[in-house]
Amino acid sequence: MSPVLDPAVAALLNTPSVARLRPVFEGNNISFAIGFKHINYVSEAAVLHHFREAGLSVGSMYKRFGLGFEVVELRSRLGALLDVDDEVEAEVTPATKQGAGEFTFKVAQFVMRDGERIKCATSTVRVLLRIDDHISADEPYPAGLEAFTVRRLGTGDRIEIAATPRPYGTLSEGRGVIGTDPVLDELIGEDNAFGWRWRMPYFYCHFNDRVQMSGFLRVMEEAEDLFLASRGLAIKEVLDTRNWIPVVTQSDLRLLDETLMEEELYTVYTIENVFKNLLYTARMDGYVIRDGQLVRTVTGSITHGYLTEHAPNEWSMATLDEATVAALSSPKAVDA
Repeated sequence: MSPVLDPAVAALLNTPSVARLRPVFEGNNISFAIGFKHINYVSEAAVLHHFREAGLSVGSMYKRFGLGFEVVELRSRLGALLDVDDEVEAEVTPATKQGAGEFTFKVAQFVMRDGERIKCATSTVRVLLRIDDHISADEPYPAGLEAFTVRRLGTGDRIEIAATPRPYGTLSEGRGVIGTDPVLDELIGEDNAFGWRWRMPYFYCHFNDRVQMSGFLRVMEEAEDLFLASRGLAIKEVLDTRNWIPVVTQSDLRLLDETLMEEELYTVYTIENVFKNLLYTARMDGYVIRDGQLVRTVTGSITHGYLTEHAPNEWSMATLDEATVAALSSPKAVDA
């Protein structure tokens, strides 16, 4: 016999919801289109709306139960360009399996264009509720909610390292270390990869403590930007000289452990495949050092291509030329 659920928890698990959302203008970086990061933000916002509709908003869960809302996995496939002026109809369908310890939701993003309903993106979003260490719950949990609560987010892989970490230095290092670093060198080895070490700022974090999913989406975008510049494919130069701009067709991120505010994140961005002269896939892994060991706290992947504007406001996939394929395929940075 299934346990009796609080009506709010039952709504989270069983009742679909629809949110009407607009992408944030910040994501309009090129022409009229919204970038992948902000398309993922729309999926996250739709799940936040789903919790509000059920009567368990993020703020109320924190204040009443001492629980922090955590997106621990976000997988998205992008099917059509999202316009800066689009209003998205985001359908959230609960997909949590019986006995699972995480909420799972399917999110589909639709827009109306020339009288036709177009699917722009689909996402799978997994959510945990993290028990806060420095506040106490004012109320008991609603029946059924405790199954989705955890004391901490995962226990990432522990890896012994031979290298002696180099002190981070001063804040004048700005965007972090992308040159020679003994720990990054050990992680990368002979792989076709790029390394970046950066102190995680408070504005990538939430609940006073740890990096949230949106922060890692930003790290993924920044790692891609720095990687391309290191291979002689800086985005502005490629846009000016070839009329190409990177486009993402799918992405996924999974939190394996917690990354704390102001910890140094060692990000390794590894090129896995370049295929059909159209797309390339990369894997991103993030590590912190704790007690002399590396802890992998996040992993994910992204599929990239390039769009070219063949007529004003008309974009199509570009074919990668030999020089671009060589730059993506070589493990050596142009400025090494």
